[in-house]
Amino acid sequence: MAATTSSAVAQQDRGPVTNLPLPRFVSLKTGEGNVRRGPSLTHRIDWVFKRRDMPLQITAEYGHWRRVQDRDGAGGWVHYALLSGVRTVLIETDMLQAHSRPDTNAPISAAFELGVVARLGKCGPDWCQISAGGYSGWVRKQHLWGVDPQELRD
Repeated sequence: MAATTSSAVAQQDRGPVTNLPLPRFVSLKTGEGNVRRGPSLTHRIDWVFKRRDMPLQITAEYGHWRRVQDRDGAGGWVHYALLSGVRTVLIETDMLQAHSRPDTNAPISAAFELGVVARLGKCGPDWCQISAGGYSGWVRKQHLWGVDPQELRD
């Protein structure tokens, strides 16, 4: 029953502009992005995101505007041109050990500091492959922000 409910919800929660799933994860394409109170240039800028490739979650769409939020729930409306479909994640555990394959007994290939933004690769039910700063490996999905717990990626 739960699987039917979640797939029904997934079909209902689609952006009216793109028809892509809502919510969904994207990244900040630029090194600076104005975050506005509403979906137009006439709305006040509440703050500025200043971290290129930062993962963001799109929660709504209106014309060329996307309502986004960061890991802390802070956000607002940004122009779609500032966003990229390239997937990144935020490391939520300090010195997160990455393994050469999705297995805790596999050799450790890297350790990522808390707050590092990493490129997201493949994801299975519990593990994701990430890379940053020339290092890569498999980490448990629960230590990442920017990927849905049920998301699978090839």
